[in-house]
Amino acid sequence: QAQLVESGGGLVQPGGSLRLSCVVSGFTLDYYAIGWFRQAPGKEREGVSCISSSDASTFYAHSVKGRFTMSRDNVKNTVYLQMNSLNAVDTGVYYCAAGPRELCVLYASEYDIWGQGTQVTVSS
Repeated sequence: QAQLVESGGGLVQPGGSLRLSCVVSGFTLDYYAIGWFRQAPGKEREGVSCISSSDASTFYAHSVKGRFTMSRDNVKNTVYLQMNSLNAVDTGVYYCAAGPRELCVLYASEYDIWGQGTQVTVSS
């Protein structure tokens, strides 16, 4: 059964860093693009970053570009999201999702396997 499990969320002060992990099982990263999405209270889910299955190329939302870095380890079946210079607007539940695509996109409708999410709270 295909599954995604996120971890690494928590409470961090503004300017701090966190690294989220997404462990996948039941399928291979060679054929699935992975996206990170987040949802803040009262707001719609938004795409944060994604990594393509074909060449591990990455794409970032403008709001996180230069601060977040996404990577993957195919041997460990794990995808990471390194988040630096965090601020309050980054607060939300972060989800990883998988879609059978070569090139990734930040449209939630293109992903059909979702994790349960991990809470990230940026506050002093």
